[in-house]
Amino acid sequence: MTHLRIFRRIAGLCLAGGLLISSAASAQTVAPTNRDVIQEITDVVGLKPRFELRATSQVENAAAVVYNGHRYLLYNPQFLAAVNRAGHTDWAGISILAHEMGHHLNGHTLRPGGSQPADELEADEFSGFVLRKMGASLAEAQAAMAVASDDAGSATHPGRRNRLGSIGAGWQRADGQIAASTRATAPSAKPVALNPQPQAMPVRTVAAATPVSVVGRITFRSNPDEPYYLTSRLNVVRLGDDHTAQVVGRLTRSDSQYFPYVLVDGQERRLYVSAQGGVYNARGQQVGLVSDPS
Repeated sequence: MTHLRIFRRIAGLCLAGGLLISSAASAQTVAPTNRDVIQEITDVVGLKPRFELRATSQVENAAAVVYNGHRYLLYNPQFLAAVNRAGHTDWAGISILAHEMGHHLNGHTLRPGGSQPADELEADEFSGFVLRKMGASLAEAQAAMAVASDDAGSATHPGRRNRLGSIGAGWQRADGQIAASTRATAPSAKPVALNPQPQAMPVRTVAAATPVSVVGRITFRSNPDEPYYLTSRLNVVRLGDDHTAQVVGRLTRSDSQYFPYVLVDGQERRLYVSAQGGVYNARGQQVGLVSDPS
């Protein structure tokens, strides 16, 4: 089949005059394969389904757009059917919808400008992550991009090999999480007991004069101006104004080839550190970076 590109349309251009949404509103809104795909995708990443799925002939393939404060996933049913036939699996169409949702969840639709290769790779990685969580094989997760992406990259989209690699990275990350969870004993389902007057979470303070070997620096995207440091004992510390180092978390080793470390804070919340130093949350979004301390 002709290699078609999946791309993000800009709301201000594609929805000018409300023509696209008005036509989509009257179109069939049932997801391909008669599954509640949006519910399934959001379930595996722990989110509420705050997206509206619309079938419409007004898009060539699929698009993630924001219009009047609402997030839409638009798809052309004929395009998705063609991709499913070419890929020999219904997972192909589902991966396209997961890709478009990845644009929304990674904030791509909130920025001005058109499609960018880096954004497409992030959405591809999210797609691979989600499809593994939903039960697809790696080949099934890659089926759509194997037939619908171009060999060579462009100013807006990466080439097929890079796109398949990103899908594979997301799939492998989810696979590592699933494997780790099956090896561990299931945690207790008993809820936390609430105290009448909850106490603040204690933070261990270490005197700055104590010999500490700093081996890395952690920067979080939500607060890039506040650095955290990784010590040789794999403690994560924050330097205070009073010349003390506050231990706010720790790094532990995992059995995953792609995420060899897990960052755990004082409340036992987990982030996953890739072999390249990227810090990811459980939804597969990169939230920080471990770098050289200098």
